[in-house]
Amino acid sequence: MLEGLRIVEMSSFVAAPLGGMTLAQLGADVVRIDPLGGAADTARWPLAPSGTSLLWTGMNKGKRSVTVDPRSAEGREVVARLAAEAGIVLTNAVGGWPSYEELREARPDLILLQVEGKPGGAPAVDYTVNAEIGFPLVTGPVDHAAPVAHVLPAWDVACGLYAAVGLLAAERRRSRTGEGAHLRLPLYDVALATAGNLGLLAEAQLGVERERVGNHLYGGFGRDFALGDGDRVMVVALTRRHFNDLCEATGMAGTVTELARLLHADFSVDGDRYRHREALAALLAPWFAARTLAEVGRALEGRSVLWAPYRRFTDLDLAASALMDEIDQPGVGRIRAPASPLDTGAERRAVPAPRLGEHTDEIVSGLGLDPADLRAKGVVA
Repeated sequence: MLEGLRIVEMSSFVAAPLGGMTLAQLGADVVRIDPLGGAADTARWPLAPSGTSLLWTGMNKGKRSVTVDPRSAEGREVVARLAAEAGIVLTNAVGGWPSYEELREARPDLILLQVEGKPGGAPAVDYTVNAEIGFPLVTGPVDHAAPVAHVLPAWDVACGLYAAVGLLAAERRRSRTGEGAHLRLPLYDVALATAGNLGLLAEAQLGVERERVGNHLYGGFGRDFALGDGDRVMVVALTRRHFNDLCEATGMAGTVTELARLLHADFSVDGDRYRHREALAALLAPWFAARTLAEVGRALEGRSVLWAPYRRFTDLDLAASALMDEIDQPGVGRIRAPASPLDTGAERRAVPAPRLGEHTDEIVSGLGLDPADLRAKGVVA
């Protein structure tokens, strides 16, 4: 879909590399430039038995890799030439790399998107931004006093996808007007905007202090239930139909109707299901506790109830997913890795991440430079 589009990426960790990979999986030629020896994420955990970073290989699938010394004049010239040829740069690199102004000298219509920590360029990462925005203090058990961080770097992920959209929007504008762009995307603003878009900030401005509700669904009925065989399931009733189906499947329709009468509640609306969540959960918990996962599955089959068992990553059947393609990843071996989750109707294939610096000679030669000479000078590797 993006064949013919080239993007130069100078990045590390999650947000910017994810933005570049998203575009690479849609057909763009993404050239990642790393300093000699690799950026800070080159050996980031998790690791394969060989010591290869599974994060690095996961975030750089389908890209080409060049290693350059950005501190040398000739190294900066290599970067500038690559940026001028591509016309689009994605970066979260700070210090030592050519600036937008420097790169723009050779390509006035350059598009550069800079992922930052905070507005103005102050440093921040997903985990510090998450703490500042407020999520850890509304996450976790009801009676838990300390903040609860989570394993998913949600703001990095959202930021990476915003970056991909931002570059495509800027490229579309340039195709109409001929104008380049210098875009800034602060990670903090991505988190702040998302909290606002979800209504959390408006709620706070109206004087509501969001409560901790554990694994309950805020504002509706949903929670986890323990089963008789040791498994646990998450059950969600987003609509009146979902809730009625859940009550009928569990044989609790009559009991729930009587509970509504006693409480003067209307369980056809989200608010009453949420306000009386503990009472409803107490009625349903014994039904789940008396059954195995297979029995719950049979009882809920064909109904509108939203539910799923809790699983570990090691439990997933990756071979059953059309998204997960088998690749031979250098430094890791034969594994299943995701292609683009965007289903365009064409066959989806995952392309392995390159070895660090794998395409240096090929790309430098394409710029009319001698890679052997630059390598001898320590400019590239």
